[in-house]
Amino acid sequence: MEFDITPPADCRTMAEVRAGVDSLDRLLVELLAERFRYMDAASRIKTERGAVRDEGRKAQVLANVADHARELGVPIDLVTDLWERLIEGSIAYELARFDGAPAAQD
Repeated sequence: MEFDITPPADCRTMAEVRAGVDSLDRLLVELLAERFRYMDAASRIKTERGAVRDEGRKAQVLANVADHARELGVPIDLVTDLWERLIEGSIAYELARFDGAPAAQD
């Protein structure tokens, strides 16, 4: 990934650090928005509400992110905790979409 920000190793001021963090936060939210568009697609494709929760797939996603966190040297417990919450939120979102509810805005 290439960003128009000062790389962490080159930061010399807290302003540079904060600008980098703010830029990455914007990108993360954009990526989350794209991920939720996949949840919209899933709720459109699945024919049964019971198919929304898939514990096998959840375990696979958690294992994948744990492996990736390990490879990148970031805290595995933190990453898997974040993804646990993201997955559960995604399931709730998908169930609401499956049921015809509009997407939550808060």
